Amino acid sequence: MRGDIYSGRHSVAAEAAVARFEAAVFNVAAHRPRAGEELARALDLEPDFVAAHALKGFAGVMLARGETVEAARKDYATARQCLERCGGASSERALVEALACAVAGRLMDAAARLDAHLAGAPADFLALKLSHALRFMSGDGPGMLATTGAALEAWSPAMPGYGFVLGCHAFGLEQACRFAAAERFGRRAIEVERADAWGLHAVGHVCEMQGRAAEGAALLQSTRATWSACNNFSFHMAWHLALFHLGQGRPDDALDVYDHEVRPTHTDDFRDVANAVSLLVRLRHDRVDVGDRWEELAALAKRRAADTTYVFASLHHLLTLSMVGAHDDAGRLVSALAARAQAQSGDQAQAAEQAGLPFARIVLAHMRGRADGGSFGEIAQRLPALGGSNAQRDIFLRTLAMIAAEDGRPDDLSEVLNVQRRFRDDARFERLVFARLAARDKTAA
Repeated sequence: MRGDIYSGRHSVAAEAAVARFEAAVFNVAAHRPRAGEELARALDLEPDFVAAHALKGFAGVMLARGETVEAARKDYATARQCLERCGGASSERALVEALACAVAGRLMDAAARLDAHLAGAPADFLALKLSHALRFMSGDGPGMLATTGAALEAWSPAMPGYGFVLGCHAFGLEQACRFAAAERFGRRAIEVERADAWGLHAVGHVCEMQGRAAEGAALLQSTRATWSACNNFSFHMAWHLALFHLGQGRPDDALDVYDHEVRPTHTDDFRDVANAVSLLVRLRHDRVDVGDRWEELAALAKRRAADTTYVFASLHHLLTLSMVGAHDDAGRLVSALAARAQAQSGDQAQAAEQAGLPFARIVLAHMRGRADGGSFGEIAQRLPALGGSNAQRDIFLRTLAMIAAEDGRPDDLSEVLNVQRRFRDDARFERLVFARLAARDKTAA
């Protein structure tokens, strides 16, 4: 049995393999691009490395596409076989059992299994980081905060990973709208661990939610050395920078960031697509001409219309289809969401039933020139079930608000805006939608 610097325990003998695994964990925590390469090197040295197989499987789950989850199931099978051969430490067993839940679509159960392990081993950094990530994907802000809050007392600045833990805690605080504490923990995280892009990200979120656009842009410009070294998380940080430009009334700057930093390559990663779609929709709401930028996103959306592995991703594809008027493909996607909602198991069935399908039906009805009878305010309140952050889900609130304004539904508009005000103050957007409502009423009269 051999330990790693992040308090994990492993049934492997090769010190070099553990060193490579430690490098992989660091790269995961720092959103650096070499995590997969380091895992492969660890497995070359120790083919029975349980935690390496499990971490590879979690990566596939979090990519949230049909084919990546299928690959994750194979990683789980291998990890379980290795665990049976090796006996296994408690940390290895927790990872494998949590992965079993995750590949079955039960992300919250996976996080709960990791948290149960953390109750007795609060310094196990990988278990904590994975629990945080799974709860983020599930929209469980209170759970994220509870996990880090329970573990923090066991941590000290001398422990590897401490800064990353502070960054996770900062993000949970931000999602709970405890902005002062979030900024304090986030800035402390960056001081302790210069590579902590997630802690920096939490501070950026605070600036976004509080309407501090100029300050947020300055923060991201001054920390490029940190986030530009990331994997595709750098695209997400650039998305935040573009939002700060929009917040200052600079759409041309936002489009420049889109072309060079948000969507520099046309990937099929749902996180990259979400960045792109939500930025372009905001620009469309502002009646900014975005040229032909929708075309490649529409091609992806049509190809992914039947893949409802992650409802959050499906709804971004639906927004794309609505922007280009692809009625038939949008209808196919909504039908796929209906089938997902009727499934008997998995978190995404619940996400589709509670929020994804009702939201999608409103968008589709609006595309077809009809009014949907759903309760906009109720759907707005259920959006956290979709996963992601308040800042990311804001595009769904904005879409509901815009549809309510364009369909002449002032009560629905007010209900949606009341939900949005719980986590951010956006007077500029409110002026925009009320002007759209007034223009619609004037035309109707």
